[in-house]
Amino acid sequence: MNTKYLEIIKAPVITEKSTRLSQEENKYVFKVDSKATKDQIKEAIETIFKVKVVGISTINAKTKKKRVGRYTGRTNRYKKAVVKLADGQSIELS
Repeated sequence: MNTKYLEIIKAPVITEKSTRLSQEENKYVFKVDSKATKDQIKEAIETIFKVKVVGISTINAKTKKKRVGRYTGRTNRYKKAVVKLADGQSIELS
């Protein structure tokens, strides 16, 4: 496996909503590199997990204002990819 694929796919997003998507609609959510295109994400997912990707939706998550005591700042921005797999295929995220 090429390390460039591991640079594109940062981490899975495991929330209640993403768990429901994976169980009901066979969709998985990942944090990805903010400069990655849909074609690059598809190639990386298919190579790393050995599955067939049917479709991809991407979302650029905006920063949020946060405050800790008297200090204010913003969270980091990131890009999410919602990946739909072919019927009968799944990814084991543990």
